[in-house]
Amino acid sequence: MNDTYKIVSLYCFSRISEKKLSNLRDKLEKFEGKGLTGLLILAQEGLNGTICGRETIVDIFHREIKIFLKDQDLNEKISFSEKKIFKKLKIKIKAEIVTMGINDISPEIKSGIYVDSEQWNNLLTDEKTIVIDTRNHYEVSLGSFDNAINPNLKNFREFPDWLDKNLKKITNNNENINIAMFCTGGIRCEKATSLLLEKGYQNTYHLKGGILKYFEDIPSNRNKYKGECYVFDERVSVDNNLKKGSYSICHACGMPLSVEDKKKLHYIEGVQCHLCIDKFSDADRARFAERQKQIEDKIEQ
Repeated sequence: MNDTYKIVSLYCFSRISEKKLSNLRDKLEKFEGKGLTGLLILAQEGLNGTICGRETIVDIFHREIKIFLKDQDLNEKISFSEKKIFKKLKIKIKAEIVTMGINDISPEIKSGIYVDSEQWNNLLTDEKTIVIDTRNHYEVSLGSFDNAINPNLKNFREFPDWLDKNLKKITNNNENINIAMFCTGGIRCEKATSLLLEKGYQNTYHLKGGILKYFEDIPSNRNKYKGECYVFDERVSVDNNLKKGSYSICHACGMPLSVEDKKKLHYIEGVQCHLCIDKFSDADRARFAERQKQIEDKIEQ
């Protein structure tokens, strides 16, 4: 692995005081000078993020977090890349490590039942279980599990409202029905189960470590996920072997594009795609075109 970079996605719901958050951020930011890159979100409810760098420095950084959180489970998902997947290290303090906008839930105290990857395969075939994908609509467009309900969310903040409008209909008013949820790394679906418990639905489950851990655990011949998984870094997507996928990003609107999307009539690299053809002015597109030209000129040099 000498020529590769180690990638660790992790999160942990754990109460952290405001003062300790600042101290932790200041301590961890020093790792950028040692070649570490990534994005880490800190909040009083815990931490969440993805880091990338040479294996030795990633392991030291990871150990610092484990010590700080007194060896709590960090829900790690590990993969490797030939290139760095972030340009720099960013560590931010926010109100939530994943934004739901609900103040009265505490996943570190109460959340649903963890389901490992093997158990998840069994749940997917259980006729008494409803499966909900808690990711954003553009993530779901790249792939999902068969028969999973897609709430078609623009962002996770919309999830509580979607539940209020749809859950009773989906469950047929049966609070004892099994509800299983999943997301990319496990953090959104864990927080979602905490909300469901508050609403009286006790039989709630979530895929431990999310899709990324599922890819890590389940070989291709037993993998029930169809398609690729969107990731929030320069890889854009990964396949079920945790290798860089086939998707790229439209640098105008930021949406993921397949190989087929880039062959469509209106696609102009760096300027527009079929998803944003009507979203920008001619002046915007002229600016995007100039930016793309500068990128191409730099590559040629």
